[in-house]
Amino acid sequence: MDLIGYLIVSAIVIIVGFLAFYAGIVFRKKIAEKTIKSAEVEAKRLLNEAEKASETKKKEALLEVKEEALRIKNENERELKERRNDIQRMEKRVLQKEEHLDHKTDALDKKEDLLNEKLKQNESIRTEIEGIKAQQFEELQKIASLSLEEAKAELLRRVEEETRHEMAQKLLDIEKEYKENAEEKAKDIITLAIQRCASDSVAEATVSVVDLPNDEMKGRIIGREGRNIRSIETLTGVDLIIDDTPEAITISTFDPIRREIARLTLEKLISDGRIHPSRIEEMVEKSKKEVEAVIKREGEQATFETGVHGINHELVRLLGRLRFRTSYGQNVLKHSIEVAQISGMIASELGLDPTLAKRAGLLHDIGKAMTHEVDGSHVAIGVDVAKKYKENKEVIHAIESHHGDVEPSTYIAVIVQAADAISAARPGARRENLENYIKRLQKLEEIANSFEGIEKSFAIQAGREIRIMVKPEEVTDDRMTFLARDISKKIESELEYPGQIKIHIIRETRAFEYAK
Repeated sequence: MDLIGYLIVSAIVIIVGFLAFYAGIVFRKKIAEKTIKSAEVEAKRLLNEAEKASETKKKEALLEVKEEALRIKNENERELKERRNDIQRMEKRVLQKEEHLDHKTDALDKKEDLLNEKLKQNESIRTEIEGIKAQQFEELQKIASLSLEEAKAELLRRVEEETRHEMAQKLLDIEKEYKENAEEKAKDIITLAIQRCASDSVAEATVSVVDLPNDEMKGRIIGREGRNIRSIETLTGVDLIIDDTPEAITISTFDPIRREIARLTLEKLISDGRIHPSRIEEMVEKSKKEVEAVIKREGEQATFETGVHGINHELVRLLGRLRFRTSYGQNVLKHSIEVAQISGMIASELGLDPTLAKRAGLLHDIGKAMTHEVDGSHVAIGVDVAKKYKENKEVIHAIESHHGDVEPSTYIAVIVQAADAISAARPGARRENLENYIKRLQKLEEIANSFEGIEKSFAIQAGREIRIMVKPEEVTDDRMTFLARDISKKIESELEYPGQIKIHIIRETRAFEYAK
């Protein structure tokens, strides 16, 4: 019974709980429906307010757009009106100009008509003048007994004579003024340069003589069946002259470097006493290294002595090779150093760059370092070498023009040309063999005698001056100036000589009369 009662009570409690839960759900549903309805109402209200606000905004925006469009339209109309006014003003100006041009055109047409009439009148006058001129020419020819061509030739001849006389006189005046001013200044500069660079010159020998301790040494140098002397000559490229000269051997070759190597080799062999082919080969190699060291040292010493720096090391080596080159007995390296010093002094006196002038003077004969090894003149070789090692353009031009192969176009080139002539021409600097000296004097006289009107010519002052006697009946005083210039130009083009040559022309006029 109690169990059944508990079950019934439990069932009732469950049913009551279920009903309460259901009632809660229904209540919540009603509350939710009310909330949704109120939300929908609020949403509709907000939507209506938003639509009203957007309509208001839209109307305001449309109003602003209309106002802006109206403003732009007014501005455009105003600008258009201003442009129309400008165009109207320009049209008025164009019309005025057209009217002005029309007036000018009318005036020009009238002037053209007047000019045409004047031209017709001038043409008729010209025809009349030509007729009168022809008539006068005919009368003049009858009076003068000369044709028109003969009269022209006579007139041209007289004008030419007068002009040549005036030209000769003017040329003499110019030369006189030039000599008075420039020659004195040039002499001062050159004299100062020579005085400051008064170096001694010793003529270089073309052969070397090696002293022997006794004549027995000649046989040892020759060797059995001449094997030693052949070995020396083959390795050094020289000729050994063994003659009756007591205790001496002469070394002969066109290359001074080879001659120096051979000389050192012989001295080493004589000092050592062991003379056989293998020892000769060893001594030749040692001598070559010594000569190369001397070449390098001499090149560096030349740059140090002249104060020229920054030269390519290969050019320095070539400068050292000039120590073993000679020109008319003058050592080429000493000559180059002297030219560099004189060039620097002259450049300083003239207010130019002395360093650049020294550099050009030092390198001007660089082509002589390898003249026999490469085809061409030492000038062309020197230019190629300087270009190869990227020397200064002014230095290259000075090398190219120092013998007149190219006309000098810079002050430095002219200075180097003058310094080269000074170094070569000063007393004692060079020597010349008798045969070449006589040939040069004969050639000088032949050049002078090749001109018309020359009676005799004499080369004097060791070929530094030539005196020319002219025929007075063929050469006038005026022509003498032109003749001297022509002779000097021909000498410059056909003859090689150091320094300068003075051309002295003498014309003698004699008058004869007999008293009876």
